[in-house]
Amino acid sequence: MTTLHLDDRIAARLKLVDEHIGFENQHDLDGIMGTFGATARYDDEPWDAHYTGRDQVHMFYRGLLRALPGLQIAVQRRHASDAAVVLEVVIRGRHLGPWRGLPATGRQIEFSLCGIFTFDDDERLAGEKIYYDRATLLRQLGVFHEPDRAVGRITTALAHPLTMAQIVGRKIWRQP
Repeated sequence: MTTLHLDDRIAARLKLVDEHIGFENQHDLDGIMGTFGATARYDDEPWDAHYTGRDQVHMFYRGLLRALPGLQIAVQRRHASDAAVVLEVVIRGRHLGPWRGLPATGRQIEFSLCGIFTFDDDERLAGEKIYYDRATLLRQLGVFHEPDRAVGRITTALAHPLTMAQIVGRKIWRQP
């Protein structure tokens, strides 16, 4: 493949990813799905959640847009190669609907995310794989507390009695 053809291919892929993000920001589920090819895949790695096929990817996005009806994605950096497009973005929104078993908290979220986009033979999105700090998101939603703070110590003690018993046991047995 000549450099010109490769550059054109990368430019077309960047354009498709930009359209995809635009549809996400417009909350246009049909538009989002239109950027995917026949064999869509979405991988939310921090949750080890994998959605294979157009129906599952559609279900994921429908739930996300209900949970964060004001979802906004701000692209910070774009990286492109012949293999993939990688975006560094900031996600913003207010948690106003159920998500991953958590009822709406009404809390504002803002966190950094890295998304990797791959392409099929028809130059449509084959998949999107995302990475972000799950603890940051859960902290903003009010369901995670640092274990070195009072609320975190209480939460840890209540949520993990066996772990706490092991810690106490180790302290007792190690003391002279």
